[in-house]
Amino acid sequence: MKFFSAIFLLTHALGLESLRAEPVEILSYASIPGRIRSSNPTLAAARYRINEAMGRMKQSGHLANPSLDTGLEHNIQSAEGRIEIGFSQKFPLTNRLALEKEITLAGVEAVEAEVRDVERLLAAEARSEFVKVLSIRERKQLLVKQKTLATELSGFISDASARGEISALDAAQARLAALRLTTEERLLEIEETAALGKLRPLVGISTAAGVSLSGNLPPIAVPGIVSVNRPDLSAAKINLRAAGSEIALEQARRKDDIYASVFAAGERTEDAPDGLENEGIIGFKLSIPLPFWNNNQGSIDEATARRSRKEQEVKALIRDIRHESQTALTEMEQSAALIAELDEKLIPLATEQTGLLEDAYKKGLGELQAVLNSREQSLELLASKIDAVREFHLARIRYQTALGKP
Repeated sequence: MKFFSAIFLLTHALGLESLRAEPVEILSYASIPGRIRSSNPTLAAARYRINEAMGRMKQSGHLANPSLDTGLEHNIQSAEGRIEIGFSQKFPLTNRLALEKEITLAGVEAVEAEVRDVERLLAAEARSEFVKVLSIRERKQLLVKQKTLATELSGFISDASARGEISALDAAQARLAALRLTTEERLLEIEETAALGKLRPLVGISTAAGVSLSGNLPPIAVPGIVSVNRPDLSAAKINLRAAGSEIALEQARRKDDIYASVFAAGERTEDAPDGLENEGIIGFKLSIPLPFWNNNQGSIDEATARRSRKEQEVKALIRDIRHESQTALTEMEQSAALIAELDEKLIPLATEQTGLLEDAYKKGLGELQAVLNSREQSLELLASKIDAVREFHLARIRYQTALGKP
């Protein structure tokens, strides 16, 4: 009875543990941008910059608040006095307010483009790690196949050694070759863990959840030349346009705002011999600043230099985009050529050579070391293909990222 109770408790505990376990997250190459938009905290934080820029835009381009002016006078030696109330308002003599609104509106557009650029870079980073994980898993599958073949060969040699047909040294050497593949598999597991550790936070997958990579990568085909649609280039051009408006704004600030006010006053005066008299007064005041000492030339020079810098930054970014895209395109062409050569020539030749050496060794016409060397060469060629495919897709990601393509 106690035995069955223990079994029930153990099963119940395992069931609760399975309920608490997080499900496996399914991730595909095509779904990465959407996962980043919905789950990446860095992108979520960057979006608040848009709200900040919109707040600045709302605050710009307004007149200063009017002021209420009051005054009270009283003659302490008589009943004479005066009370005054009025309103004052500043008015710009130039189109300064419109320029301020224009600059902050450009700031909103620039920040929106910069946020899209953050998304572009995060998607490129996540897709690169996705490709690396797939490549590592393919390498592991390749090692599993090689381990199976090595185990079969080791078993054949062990049986032949027990019959005295083959040296025991050959059996030990075959077992050592199989163990070396196991060590390489463990090293790949470490690399996979590191790549997944970078991929998880980018797409919003917790450390406790499993990751299942689904779908296929794009085919091995070198894309043609496409137009540039980089959000950071758009932001740079918007900032350049805003820099021109900033020059106009600093020029407009050469003339300070004028002050205009209207007021009404009540005054009581003593007019001998008639006595005290009440008088009402209304008036208008205008204060015009004179640009004698400050013509804002320093700020104008600063804005002009800023515009020149922004112009050079746009040119430098266009040049960098051209170099990045061309380099990535060349890398894709080289990787595609290597993949074709491996598929059409090198791998079939190595596979055929390994098969011939194995048959010769089993018939006693060859040496074990030749078989092991040939298998190692075949493994290296197959691994080289996996690496070439990985490098092609990484170059493709860099190419698309350089051109601003999803």
